[in-house]
Amino acid sequence: MTRHERMAGRKATNLSLDVDLVADAKALGINLSRACEEALRTEIAAERGRRWQEDNAAGIAASNAYVEKYGLPLEKYRMF
Repeated sequence: MTRHERMAGRKATNLSLDVDLVADAKALGINLSRACEEALRTEIAAERGRRWQEDNAAGIAASNAYVEKYGLPLEKYRMF
C-alpha cells in the first residue's frame, strides 16, 4: 500500500498537545494520530448523545410520566 493510499480519507491537522504527553506516547510507541482520532470519536459520540437527550428531553419526560401514571403498555404480557 502506498503512502497516498494510506492517507486517502485523512486530513493533515495541526494540534497543540502537552509536551510530556507527546514524549510519553512516543516512548511507548503510541501512534498519536490514531490515539487522537479514537479520543475524538469518543468525544463526538458523547456530545451527540448529550445533544440527543437535550433535544428529546420533553418527549422522554412525557413518556416517563405516562409510564409512572399508567404503567408500561402491554405489561401484563411480560414474562419477567
